[in-house]
Amino acid sequence: MARMIRVPQTMSVVEIAQPGPPQVLRAAQRPTPAAGRGEVLIKVSAAGVNRPDVMQRKGAYPPPAGVTDIPGLEVAGEIVGIGAEVSSRTVGEQVCALVAGGGYAEYASVPAAQCLPVPKSLTLEEAAALPETFFTVYLNVFERAALAPGESLLVHGGGSGIGTTAILLAKANGSRVFATAGSARKCAACLALGADRAINYRDEDFVAVVADATAGKGVDVILDMVGGSYVGRNATAAAVEGRIALIALLGGARAEVDLLPILVKRLRLMGATLRPQSVESKGKIAQALLTRVWPWFDSGRLRAPPIYARFALDEAWRAHELMESDEHIGKIVLQVGASR
Repeated sequence: MARMIRVPQTMSVVEIAQPGPPQVLRAAQRPTPAAGRGEVLIKVSAAGVNRPDVMQRKGAYPPPAGVTDIPGLEVAGEIVGIGAEVSSRTVGEQVCALVAGGGYAEYASVPAAQCLPVPKSLTLEEAAALPETFFTVYLNVFERAALAPGESLLVHGGGSGIGTTAILLAKANGSRVFATAGSARKCAACLALGADRAINYRDEDFVAVVADATAGKGVDVILDMVGGSYVGRNATAAAVEGRIALIALLGGARAEVDLLPILVKRLRLMGATLRPQSVESKGKIAQALLTRVWPWFDSGRLRAPPIYARFALDEAWRAHELMESDEHIGKIVLQVGASR
């Protein structure tokens, strides 16, 4: 039988009225979920806003089967209920968590395996901005692409939530970092976060810059959210035995690629999405983060990605407008306890 303290029967949420522009996001009341087997119930203090939320709102990224239609992939708050077969968490504990949906709400039921303690140096808002990007970057850059200390990383979209996280994690790992961005302001932000070289893709060719900066060697790992025409250019910019991690297709899902560099350099092109993966898989990533990365917060080696803007829960549509404007640097957060 699930154990939990008293919570309201209903809660405030933001739901998607129908696929469309940001204004289709609307405040609503829904039944408060309970902590199921293997889950905890979190009273949400803050929720992160991410690009997949925008895609879901547009109807292009539906939640997996059995997952709530409420958007939101990461939260931070206090555990107020514990389901059966959960022994690793306690009521009253402050955690941040990766969720497959349901983050834009006052309460969220979450697999206990996908929870992480809030680092002592961070606020709940800062912790809410961690799970989606940290799980994604760790999975793709450190586990699948195996970025090692002393190797180099090229991050496309360095000013985004994923990009800023990748810069911070790679530098904490002892790697050399190149980052592309679309403005001088974003390039300056990448440098401030620790990037060794920021490349304004509107003025410079990242392939040429990387070749010059590495004396023709190329970069060991590339984190690509663009796809499209970048696939072939990434192959040219990669070093021998390089690894290219493709995690989004903002530049399109089709590409014409010269396969010769992939063949000659023995490159690995890999793709992955996080949301559909099993609780077990996500739990393994959480444990790896707890063991390897979380101590970097305590030692001061790592800081949270910058929070660019905060909005009340019922202003989620404004957060989506900002996300789609591409003006932000870092993360956007919903203050779930606040209202307009």
